[in-house]
Amino acid sequence: MRRFGRTLVTAALAVTLVGGTAGWASGDSQAAVTGPPPGTAAWRADTASGRSLPDPATTAPREVAAFFAGLDDAERRRLLRSHPLVVGNLEGAPLPLRYEANRIAVAATGEARYASLAAPDRQILAFDPRGRGQVVEVFGDLEHAEHVSVIVPGSDNDAAGYDTRRKPATGPAGMARSLREATGTGTGAGSGSGSASGGSTAVVAWIGYTTPVGVGLDAADGRLARAGAPRLARFTAGLDAVGAPDPVLFCHSYGSVVCGLAARHTDAADIVAFGSPGMRADTAAALRTGARVWAARGPSDWIADVPNVEFAGIGHGVDPTSAAFGARRVPAADVAGHTGYFVPGTQSLAAFAAIAKGEVR
Repeated sequence: MRRFGRTLVTAALAVTLVGGTAGWASGDSQAAVTGPPPGTAAWRADTASGRSLPDPATTAPREVAAFFAGLDDAERRRLLRSHPLVVGNLEGAPLPLRYEANRIAVAATGEARYASLAAPDRQILAFDPRGRGQVVEVFGDLEHAEHVSVIVPGSDNDAAGYDTRRKPATGPAGMARSLREATGTGTGAGSGSGSASGGSTAVVAWIGYTTPVGVGLDAADGRLARAGAPRLARFTAGLDAVGAPDPVLFCHSYGSVVCGLAARHTDAADIVAFGSPGMRADTAAALRTGARVWAARGPSDWIADVPNVEFAGIGHGVDPTSAAFGARRVPAADVAGHTGYFVPGTQSLAAFAAIAKGEVR
């Protein structure tokens, strides 16, 4: 009974923190964007070489890859022109075809907030304009990379604000660029991904789910993470379908909740949680993944003030950096704040780069 009372007190504290009395910002409730992209009905009604097209919602990425392998270039390009939003978001479709499809899809919106994503040097692997928008961008040569890393971000990330100017090495794109440069394969220039330069490491900035806005109830609840986890799992299956190596997932803040729920359904080689409020699991083993699990938290990261509880759907559970959780620790003693983990010169970035390149055993 005494333990139950302590649990109630802790849960009440979590709700109080979410409500804003500890300096947290409130956030609007978000409707999760799920399901296949706009244009799917027309895609399903079309055919190619007399065959039905693979259903974006149900066809496995490996089957999608096999389907496109059986088409000639003319038929692929017809589908690209007729259904850019579907082709651009279709896991298992050829990467160059998806990049081109998304340039067309972005331009077709006619919206200034998305215009920069249509630049010829961008490798946009997915784009969905619904809601606040979702976007996935590749930095490096994903087709030939020896190693692949995926940045899974937390709150306040979407396609509309993706190219908003931020402090260097923060935000999904900034983290991706910084990590790629730290592995020794980054271009270090421009907003594009340096597709022609190749390199042994490719990094993907993945905003493939609806993130919370602010740090309100959406950030304390698992609803958006539960909606995002199957999308992340399908994305990793798509990487596998096009021959990419098993990825390293770098999961920041609320993104680590998504990774925790998706872990058992991915073929990730490593999962790195940093600035994490919890992964909705009591231990690393409870994630039921074959991946090595890592965790990092800087000394001034405000996430340390978040109670590590889960009660009535509020809170995300055990601190991944705690000894009880059992993750491998990533050094982060010189990290400043909640978003400084990829700043050049930090211990965390050096460790992340070694993990990304498969150098840590």
